[in-house]
Amino acid sequence: MFRLAGILHARGFAITIFHTHFNSPDPSRHPEYRFVPVPDGVSGPAPVAMEDVVSHIFTLNAACEAPFRDRLAAVLEEYSRDAVACLIADGHLLSMVQVATRLAVPTLVLRTGSAACFSCFRAYPILIDRGYLPVQESELETEVGELPPYRVRDLMRVGSHNLTCDLLARCVAAVDASAGLILNTFDALEQRELEKLRRDISMPVLDIGPLHLFSPAAESSLLRQDRSCLEWLDARAPASVLYVSFGSLACMSPRDLVETAWGIAGSGVPFLWVVRPGLVAAAGEENEATATRLPDGFEADTRGRGTVVEWAPQEEVLRHPAVAGFWTHCGWNSTTESVCEGVPMLCRPHFGDQMGNTRYVEHVWKVGFEVGGELERGAVEAAIRRLFTGTDGAEMRARAGELKKAAKECTGVAGSSHLAINKLVDHMLSL
Repeated sequence: MFRLAGILHARGFAITIFHTHFNSPDPSRHPEYRFVPVPDGVSGPAPVAMEDVVSHIFTLNAACEAPFRDRLAAVLEEYSRDAVACLIADGHLLSMVQVATRLAVPTLVLRTGSAACFSCFRAYPILIDRGYLPVQESELETEVGELPPYRVRDLMRVGSHNLTCDLLARCVAAVDASAGLILNTFDALEQRELEKLRRDISMPVLDIGPLHLFSPAAESSLLRQDRSCLEWLDARAPASVLYVSFGSLACMSPRDLVETAWGIAGSGVPFLWVVRPGLVAAAGEENEATATRLPDGFEADTRGRGTVVEWAPQEEVLRHPAVAGFWTHCGWNSTTESVCEGVPMLCRPHFGDQMGNTRYVEHVWKVGFEVGGELERGAVEAAIRRLFTGTDGAEMRARAGELKKAAKECTGVAGSSHLAINKLVDHMLSL
């Protein structure tokens, strides 16, 4: 959202940010924007389990509806209705879209996932009617004819079936109540999927991504980045390093941590590995530091060949010439950042849209492959070697390079994403 704000501010729009106290931004990092806090009534630590994250989204929608209405009304009174072009809301904030509609404020919805993912959202009721859902273990490999190339196992899941249905239905309702859909994707990556969406919904679909190429945002991570890893990369040979990061939410078991560690060690490939606090769920009286401790002997076995940090400046890491592969959870931001730097991927999806993104990485764009099933050090070692030294790994790297070039063309002057931003601005001014 801040990247989009940066693009619009550069086009002359004044920006007002409504935000909750939960995950509150630091206004001092964006002195050019106005910030309006909205009480959310939420206390306690951030949710970790995916079911809790989704429940938290529902809670925020309910708790913020009335205070957001009051604050939006106050802004409208201060600025005058004619001065406000529109509200841009996250796709999971249906209540805020409804408030804006009641106050006669045009609304656009930003979806930070792929076009294919949103088509999956829209298709969920049909997929239930046709028996694909709820997911049955015996049908995981069944191809979903209505949403190629998805299989049942690739469909969006965030906990229980009913919870997933509620979340997706609310997101679709938010888009349907809006005046347009903004997507962080680009034509060269999802041309077929974008064409399908434009056939299916009667509103502008604006593919203005990859947003990080247009608007490098001020650092906003809740985790402190360890920038020393960039100096470490400077000392490595070109195209020699595996970057490993499973994002800010995904968790792994203690066993998976051990098998991952020894697989990386056995591969012989230089590595930069993000082991963040909370990556391994602490059990009993165990604390986070103990839970994420790497196995005895790992450091000695990999000394001089690898480095481990709690968090990394990912865009800069992927852009670094030393990095030749990315082992990722395949969240959409990580996927597009890797594609845009021409870095092929090992994919280990956990939840949400990550399974679908992995399917596209492996079977559509062919710039990586899934490390599936139960992790075992020998299989991890083989996967890394395949990516780095195998013939198909070289082919994936070449295709990733082609997508990097396509992303650069899309974001250039007269490129499809650049033109989509022009359309977005014109559309906002016409509302």
